[in-house]
Amino acid sequence: MKSLQLSLATRVSERVRPLVEGTVRPDGVELIPTIGHPGEIFWRQLRFEEFDVSEMSLSSFLIAKERGIDLVAIPAFPSRRFFHIELDARADANIGKPSELAGKRIGVPEYQQTAALWLRAVLQHDFGVDASSISWFMERGESLSHGGATGFTPPPGISLERIPVDKSLASMLLHGELDAAFVRPNRSVGADNVIERSQRIRGSGDWSQIVPAFGDGITEGRRFFDTHGFIPINHTYVVRGALLRQHPWLALNLYQAFLQAKAVAERDPIEAVPLGLVFRWEFMSMVRSWFGADPFPYGVRANRVALERLIRHSREQGLTSSEITLEDLFAPSTVAWDPDA
Repeated sequence: MKSLQLSLATRVSERVRPLVEGTVRPDGVELIPTIGHPGEIFWRQLRFEEFDVSEMSLSSFLIAKERGIDLVAIPAFPSRRFFHIELDARADANIGKPSELAGKRIGVPEYQQTAALWLRAVLQHDFGVDASSISWFMERGESLSHGGATGFTPPPGISLERIPVDKSLASMLLHGELDAAFVRPNRSVGADNVIERSQRIRGSGDWSQIVPAFGDGITEGRRFFDTHGFIPINHTYVVRGALLRQHPWLALNLYQAFLQAKAVAERDPIEAVPLGLVFRWEFMSMVRSWFGADPFPYGVRANRVALERLIRHSREQGLTSSEITLEDLFAPSTVAWDPDA
């Protein structure tokens, strides 16, 4: 069988690095990687379907799928964490607990992005704060946003303003124009990044007065996991539907390669822990004792609760309206393939 030559667009995370570097190769496939910022990759794929395979925002994928985009997902999840604990707030904003975020001005890079979806879900279901009680501010301009590619409009009852082009989430938070925002620096993003304005326009002010909105992140992350049983998922991978119809075997070959790359990356997980972390072994032991041997599982079966919760939250928040199922999103062979079953 002649190998297919496919474009793969992704950022480089440890679990996909073996595929990007070619130490793991899908059967019958030669991948040509394009490495970029997720915001740019998603915009290019959602608007132009430029890549055969690409990393993708799950929230934006749900919206695009409902609107008829011809992409099919592979249940490999390169990004997940407790996104809401990354929300920072002004110390003088009188936010002593998460429930006091009601009535505040909160900034997000993009309203429809998955991290913002999870933040609103936590506020609503865990702390009783409805999204309609908040004044939302969005940094990404329409031309380069996920929403610009999917035709996003704010759901009814939501107050949403776009941040002026000469400002950013960071500068507005520092100057007291926002009470809370996602502004933590992303060291993988260069100063010339055109998608995330806060990486270029940091503003000036006293950063010591910017504090985590949810308090101690480790404590809050463990509370969420103990309550809900999963670490929220952010991204997946998608393949052009026309390509899968032409080569039905491709979905499972890609999925098996993603699984293999993950196994290679996690073969010696201690090596992925920064050398500067004093208690490296103790840290790994703590993570496993809290979240299990594999806190980042792939596959539909292992992630069904988290994925169905995300679909429900998307519908609750007015981002989607139809009854989407996991079988509508993921390639059938990858849903059926579960070596641990």
